[in-house]
Amino acid sequence: MSSEALGAVLFDMDGTLVDTEDLWWEACAEVAVGLGSALGPEDRQALFGLPVEDAASHVSGRIPGSPGPAAVAALLTTAFTAKIENGVTTLPGAVALLEALRAAGIPAGLVSASPRPVVDLVLETVGGDRFRLSVAAGDSERNKPAPDPYLAAARRLGVDPASCVAIEDSPTGIASAAGAGCAVLAVGLGGTAPEGVAAVSSLENVDLALLRLLVTRAT
Repeated sequence: MSSEALGAVLFDMDGTLVDTEDLWWEACAEVAVGLGSALGPEDRQALFGLPVEDAASHVSGRIPGSPGPAAVAALLTTAFTAKIENGVTTLPGAVALLEALRAAGIPAGLVSASPRPVVDLVLETVGGDRFRLSVAAGDSERNKPAPDPYLAAARRLGVDPASCVAIEDSPTGIASAAGAGCAVLAVGLGGTAPEGVAAVSSLENVDLALLRLLVTRAT
């Protein structure tokens, strides 16, 4: 496979394209307090990068007499959506990289573990026209860390997952992308990126040459 054979670039959303990790934590903490229990620093780490259904199971397990994961998931989605509606910040380098991909004719896809209402709100900020498709929670049989969301994105784009680079910021997302057979680039994880996974501190450090190199190395 040549260094030009980059089929698509698949982006995680929260913490990768937009600065929403603090908003997610605030939503989780507020829901827990509303149900009669407080979360601690160890919970913040545990909730990092989790899909809403897994986060709901975690929060529910911390609350005596919890209404159950399904009810907590609905509360989390509502709380997070409300915070997103107030606006989100696009992370440095995101728009420039998306524009470079568009200019080169390389498809970009959004692959998120967040619910569809949240994804659609964020797309209004980042620019939905910059993406060929988006995959949200519920658009595939299983959510991250299963490979299903990335496999669904590659299938819908008509490309081999091995020709795709997935850009992720959490172990959960990295496991999903790697399981699908994508080359993976970790952003913002510093020294905590899994062994063997290429890492950068910011999307400002990513260009097409690097993305093509990652696909070549993976194959």
